Amino acid sequence: MTPELLETICCQDGQLQRLNFHQNRVRSSAQQLGFSSYPDLSKLEVPDFAKKGKFKCRVTFTESITGIGFMRYHIRPVRRLKLINADHIQYAHKFSDRSLINTAFQMREEADDILMVIDGYLTDTSYANVALWDGQQWHTPANPLLKGTRRAQLISSGAVTPVLLKPADLPKFKTIALFNAMMGLEEGPQISINKYNISSAAFDRG
Repeated sequence: MTPELLETICCQDGQLQRLNFHQNRVRSSAQQLGFSSYPDLSKLEVPDFAKKGKFKCRVTFTESITGIGFMRYHIRPVRRLKLINADHIQYAHKFSDRSLINTAFQMREEADDILMVIDGYLTDTSYANVALWDGQQWHTPANPLLKGTRRAQLISSGAVTPVLLKPADLPKFKTIALFNAMMGLEEGPQISINKYNISSAAFDRG
């Protein structure tokens, strides 16, 4: 059975943002999964109601588009993260089935979101890539759960640098920022890194 994939595209005042990065991911995923064809995102049409303000354009597809939706977007506040082991989750492609991620999200307890650790390395939250600020520059996990389109753009521009990061590295940084296709590095939640905001054994020793 052909797996259904998903692209979440930011629509700002009627304009679909970073479409080339999304198309590159669609092409790459389709080729790696053996699809005989894939959608041309440049042919997407924005409905009149989504031509003012910020909307999330949600496109599901296999070898052709299976669904399109536009929803007004508001950034969700995140103040605390809980680290969880997510070795069982594989999400190298943006599948529409997020059931394993959603189940992991239920483990957040008192936190607002999770920060997944895979094979001992920091990856992503339930819905965003992350970047960590050391006082001079931003670093992003080199092996994320999903290589996001905004992440690709930020790496390409030199705004963030990919590095391998473990939970024990967290105290070396001041801030962790969440970003994705819908919110930029300076737009999304930014959390001061300490034992109160991020549950991690890395802090227990100090």
